Amino acid sequence: MPIEAVIWDYGSVLVRMVDETPRRKLAERLGIRLDTLNRLVFESESARRGSIGEISIAQHWQAIGRILRIQDADLPGVMDEFWQADGLDQDLMTFIRSLRPRYRLGLLSNAWDDLRDQLIQRWQIADAFDDLVISAEVRMQKPDLRIYQLAVDRLGVLPENAVFLDDVQANVDGARQAGLQAIQFTSRADALAQLTALGVS
Repeated sequence: MPIEAVIWDYGSVLVRMVDETPRRKLAERLGIRLDTLNRLVFESESARRGSIGEISIAQHWQAIGRILRIQDADLPGVMDEFWQADGLDQDLMTFIRSLRPRYRLGLLSNAWDDLRDQLIQRWQIADAFDDLVISAEVRMQKPDLRIYQLAVDRLGVLPENAVFLDDVQANVDGARQAGLQAIQFTSRADALAQLTALGVS
């Protein structure tokens, strides 16, 4: 079936850690290992609850603050320092923008309730996509098969006419189970090569 829509994950695909120095320095100042800090932010129970909209991003960071004994007043600065490590793949975004209007473009991310603002204000890429499916907003997350169906429904295409790219194998597997074609993102060059093989260019 011809590809009519290309759907992208966000974290570790469009935006990735490009310089761990700010994050490492923050961990050192807090007296913990960097991997411990990363797990608190991305893999803790409050992170999970935030990603399905049960709590806000502010409440998630407040939970981190309680664990690490960070005062609420200091949390905004801690958050800013943590996220300074990330950068947008500008070359990938140029490619994505080049796909319109030949393809419907979507973003499907397990993310907290601040992602839409991040896409609009910080990265200024929300306009590149026809639709944004953010787990905290729809209260379900990958690899729940329903979220892939929601993504293709909102783009107005059948699952078999869509390809989804994600860095996490379980999320790629979920997309395939939902009927989409799927690519595990390991690098920009590999992803573009696999898209080209599917006729997307």
